[in-house]
Amino acid sequence: MKILTHNMLTSNIIKNVKNGYPLKISATEVQEVEVDFNPDFIRRQLQKLNWSVIREAASQLEPIKDVELPEALTDDMKEDEEMLKTIHHVLLEVEVIEGALICPETGREFPINKGIPNMLLTDEEV
Repeated sequence: MKILTHNMLTSNIIKNVKNGYPLKISATEVQEVEVDFNPDFIRRQLQKLNWSVIREAASQLEPIKDVELPEALTDDMKEDEEMLKTIHHVLLEVEVIEGALICPETGREFPINKGIPNMLLTDEEV
């Protein structure tokens, strides 16, 4: 699971959960995988991201927990190729292979196996 994917996932789908975002990441295996850099793709994604969630997720993962990400996104960052490469690395090249996503409200764990988060609910949760 890439950090880009994590930014979109929520556990608000569970019955009676009002605050299911952002999910905490508990990773037991993380890999870095090279992905071709496309600055235009990253620029387009910047408009859609919850930046504080990206920063928090990055701080939870060993290979990138010390990567310096600015507190806020600025228009200048869209033209800074080195910053775009850093964001690209965080969003697309770091993958949680094994672990879990944890609901901030209930503590419910959604397993991540082979890079795929399982967000399926039990009958009682629907």
